[in-house]
Amino acid sequence: MTSTKESPNQQTRTAEILAATCLATDLGMGFPFEHGLHATLMAMRLADVLDVGSETATQVYYGCLLMYSGCTTDAAAESEIFAGSLTEHVTPVQFGNRGEIIRGAIKALPPPGLPRHRRVYEIAQRLPRAMLLQGPHFEALCEVASMLAERLGLPETISDMLFYLTERWDGKSLLERAKHEEIPEALRIVHVAREACLQRVIGGDAHAIDVIENRAGLGLDPAMAKAFVENAAHVLAASSDHGSVWEATLDVEPRPQLHLDSAGVDRALAAIGDFADLLSPFLSGHSTGVAELAASAAAIAGFPQADVAAVRRAGFIHDVGRVAVHPAVWQKPAKLNADEWEQVRLHAYQTERVMRHGSLLEGLAELSGSHHERLDGSGYHRGSSAASLPPVARLLAAADAFRAMTEPRPHRAALSTGEAAGVLADEAGAGGHDPDLAACVIEAAGQEVPPMQRPAGLTERECEVIGLVARGLQTKQIARALDISVKTADTHIQNAYRKMDVSTRAAATLLAMEHGLVFSGELPIS
Repeated sequence: MTSTKESPNQQTRTAEILAATCLATDLGMGFPFEHGLHATLMAMRLADVLDVGSETATQVYYGCLLMYSGCTTDAAAESEIFAGSLTEHVTPVQFGNRGEIIRGAIKALPPPGLPRHRRVYEIAQRLPRAMLLQGPHFEALCEVASMLAERLGLPETISDMLFYLTERWDGKSLLERAKHEEIPEALRIVHVAREACLQRVIGGDAHAIDVIENRAGLGLDPAMAKAFVENAAHVLAASSDHGSVWEATLDVEPRPQLHLDSAGVDRALAAIGDFADLLSPFLSGHSTGVAELAASAAAIAGFPQADVAAVRRAGFIHDVGRVAVHPAVWQKPAKLNADEWEQVRLHAYQTERVMRHGSLLEGLAELSGSHHERLDGSGYHRGSSAASLPPVARLLAAADAFRAMTEPRPHRAALSTGEAAGVLADEAGAGGHDPDLAACVIEAAGQEVPPMQRPAGLTERECEVIGLVARGLQTKQIARALDISVKTADTHIQNAYRKMDVSTRAAATLLAMEHGLVFSGELPIS
């Protein structure tokens, strides 16, 4: 696991951050992974067929990547009303006729698999609430997408365009903000490409062509639809003409390419974290809180500036994988069943999966995905042990645990910061967290650090000594490294061996690795 080293003047391509955000929205919508990237390649090829200007092409590119960036908006409220899948029943008909839309919404209301009489009852109970939600929800979709575009450093024309995100060619959208050519040209292209890409997943190329042709003049611009149908083979092939869809998506970004400086990257990653936290009111502010707490603790611990920056950025994005889990799971006030718990365990993996792309994000992926690991191997998703968890990962895990304890959850009230400090100290004493880094987190939170129990009852100095023993240093070398006498060093070694109930360096080293007393970055073997 490596931290991201970035020079003050280094810039990151905005497209990398946007494409990663698009992968996250795929998870949030339940689309196939890289679905949004495939759609963007198709949208850019359709724009090329239509021979649009450079400004419109730029709007098509960024707009397509952000099409579903509001997918976490009102997710908790929607999950209480729609027990079925909106992605399965509603999204495929969003540009269809009114009857299709109504039937799709009704299908999504009751839980799947119910007998007919029960379905009727559930629909009757849920439909009035659904009707009240939809107007504000569509407004929020546009507003969130627009705000996210701004925070990701995109031109104002992109955020302005997203105001019309949910509009239809025939003007029969829920918000009725625009119709026909009043809808930005770029957005009309995006709508056709996104619809074609989704219908292709549902039924293949021929089905996608039929749907676009049938919805021309309804939800879709007839001219754009016609251009797609006449050039369908060419446009659809855009997503399969390349080895790496990720690289191909970055390659088709219109010139001049947009870049973010270091401060812009921080703002963009914070925006992505906020996108994930929208899943539930219980999560509001969690990612930013973890990022700032972890960065403050890293500074107290004396981490190099590059590691302080890396742990802050990993904190911003560590919970992006939450969007792959149904919002109802995060809202559940009772004990999770086995399937729900497995989904929760895998959200850290999903974070890594999304972020393991691009030069900047790849350096943060493993770190951000390690926020639930524990030194004793009891964490997830890997179940890593102390020996494989560097200081930045240990600190992020402690910061995430502390911050989460001070926030309310559906199944419990929030702890006070003082109570959270005590619990974190106890967990460190039990071998879950690094005691020294847990202490830094507690101090960064403005709390007095309680006594930290060390493995096997070792003192802090004995922990240092055993860490050096595990690195292969002899007694005299340990004495020089710690600026103590050889006799004192030997006394510490013998006391530690007795407490650990070992008699050899090899056994002491195994226990040191098990309990996280030695890791990369300490003194090298002399």
